[in-house]
Amino acid sequence: MKHTNRWLLPEGIEELLPAQAVPLEQLRREILDLYRGWGYELILPPFIEYLDSLLTGTGHDLDLQTFKLIDQLSGRLLGLRADMTPQAARIDAHRLKREAPTRLCYLGTVLHTLPDGFAGSRSPLQVGAELFGHGGPESDVEILQLMVATLALTGVEDVYIDLGHVGIFRGLAQDAGLDADQETFLFDALQRKAIPEIQTFLAQLDLSTAQRERLAGLASLNGDEEVLQHAGTLLEGSGKAARAALENLQRIAALARQRLPGVPLHFDLAELRGYQYQTGVVFAAFVADRGQEIARGGRYDEIGKVFGRARPATGFSTDLRSLMQLGSREWPAASGAILAPEEQDAALAEKVQQLRAQGEVVIQQLPGQQGSRWEMRCNRTLRWDGGDWVVEKI
Repeated sequence: MKHTNRWLLPEGIEELLPAQAVPLEQLRREILDLYRGWGYELILPPFIEYLDSLLTGTGHDLDLQTFKLIDQLSGRLLGLRADMTPQAARIDAHRLKREAPTRLCYLGTVLHTLPDGFAGSRSPLQVGAELFGHGGPESDVEILQLMVATLALTGVEDVYIDLGHVGIFRGLAQDAGLDADQETFLFDALQRKAIPEIQTFLAQLDLSTAQRERLAGLASLNGDEEVLQHAGTLLEGSGKAARAALENLQRIAALARQRLPGVPLHFDLAELRGYQYQTGVVFAAFVADRGQEIARGGRYDEIGKVFGRARPATGFSTDLRSLMQLGSREWPAASGAILAPEEQDAALAEKVQQLRAQGEVVIQQLPGQQGSRWEMRCNRTLRWDGGDWVVEKI
């Protein structure tokens, strides 16, 4: 059977034409320069790795999003990366092996089996930063600052930050003695804010009234800074782990208010993004007219353990193409190219070289070529005036 429409791409797989690719490349360079100014070093991990390395500590969700294939050389299972965070953790733990805090950044395509994010893409251009080797609120807030700076650079406006902490729910689940299945069920119900379902489920368990109230109360703990005060009251009498997690979140929030005074902070103690691998604060960036997060991050101290070093770690990531769609930043139109005639002339060749060195785009006409100069974006030409080659508007 003859195939038609060979030009079609798979659903959720995109390509960028020059009008989109040029500003995206400019933005990519600006973002990497921004990160370099903060001390974040660029890494370029491979697009494909052994699957057990790619999925280390990341949980079931990333497993479902990862394309898999068999390595013909080793017979082992390979994966096409769906997230670059585990790769950064591997590089920090196994390749760099530094004692000092390590700041790494990355920017590259990842591949998802199913669309993810508001743009519905399966091939996001992931950009992010990770800070290894420091476990205090200061490193979490530094990552928050860098995330906000990234959004500002792309022209995304009206940003607010949603903050939570997986340690609060995890501590309360431990206090209540929940087994893995019970914890999973309650986790899912909390994500859906299914309060009647939560209450019915907790009523079936052998828990004290206080334990039930604490676990059920998480679903309603979302809003402004008063949430943290209500959480302090709710967690009175709970175990050390949950109260320590709340204190950590309070310190992060206080520092974030100082360093990001113009960014609204929202708190949701039932929002447990990346619960299977996050170990502390979790956060996401939203804009007012979008119900879906545009950037996410958090603390994941245990991910490097399998690579030999379980250093503290915190980071964020986002999709650069999605940010460009959201951003209000205007990009200057291309200035147009200069058309050089096809003549074999030493003075012409020297003039072309000079113009290109000055940053001009010079396109050499080819013998017998078809099409107009406008298709080549040429709005100027090189003309011999009797003594020199000069640039002339067309």
